Amino acid sequence: MTTLVFGHKSPDTDSTGSAIVWAWYMNEILDEKAEAVLLGEPNTEAAFMLRKWNLQKPRILDALAEGQKVVIVDTNNPAELPAGINDADIRAIYDHHKLTGGLQTKGPINITVRPLACTATILHDEMAPGTEMPEGIKGAILSCILSDTLEFRSPTTTDRDRFLAEALAEDLKVEIPSYAAELFAAKSDVSEFSDAELLRMDSKEYEVGGKSFRVSVLETTSPETVLARKDSLVKSMETVAAEDKVDQVLLFVVDILREEATLLVPNDLVKTLAEKSFATLVGDGDTVVLPGVVSRKKQIIPNLTL
Repeated sequence: MTTLVFGHKSPDTDSTGSAIVWAWYMNEILDEKAEAVLLGEPNTEAAFMLRKWNLQKPRILDALAEGQKVVIVDTNNPAELPAGINDADIRAIYDHHKLTGGLQTKGPINITVRPLACTATILHDEMAPGTEMPEGIKGAILSCILSDTLEFRSPTTTDRDRFLAEALAEDLKVEIPSYAAELFAAKSDVSEFSDAELLRMDSKEYEVGGKSFRVSVLETTSPETVLARKDSLVKSMETVAAEDKVDQVLLFVVDILREEATLLVPNDLVKTLAEKSFATLVGDGDTVVLPGVVSRKKQIIPNLTL
């Protein structure tokens, strides 16, 4: 049976690239039949990565059969995985997020969770020493690291992530600043997405103080483009919250270049959360700027409180 390798819903660059990287390694090096699949359409940055490195877009998984062998990358959260994940045969998990709990396996498995900025970095380090990778796989790993670290701006960045990215860039004859700019420009092009799609594009569900939230982050070099749609985004928050069965959608628009986030504040619940979580005063405005906040994993989620 072919092992399916996939990351979380709303696939970003690391989730998409890591699935491709590990499926390649299983097929070509471990001699185990594997296929990278996605749990939705990749975002614009991930799609750019696929085109840039001539990588075939993985098929989108429609349903997960009972007993299907799977390897999970870039998440360990059941809410971000197919509904039948615990009926599958989970063979391994590779991730860099906190343990959520709730996954069940058929037996003992390899679980690798490390405090690195990027799952692709972990996968590279899991490969046998001296593994020869084709250009596309190297390009995917480099893209994942630059995306997840925001070109080393994110506080999640480690020396290991930076060292690997710089080594891959030198090998590929890629200038990191110019390539990162291409990635971020692709990520910033949201013109073809509806408001609901933007709110779900890079989002995760969390519970805080008895309230459930969809925490959405849009990383961009052009925050004004997103904020120009503020009124319609706020209206769509109610629809998305109802459809996704959460109490509130939080939208953080991260300005990659200024290294700050703007949080939309549509109501008193979000106002209270913003003031308690980030030691700020919202006042009568419908947005609040959070200087230095760029990482959901390290700066947003751990601070959320009511």
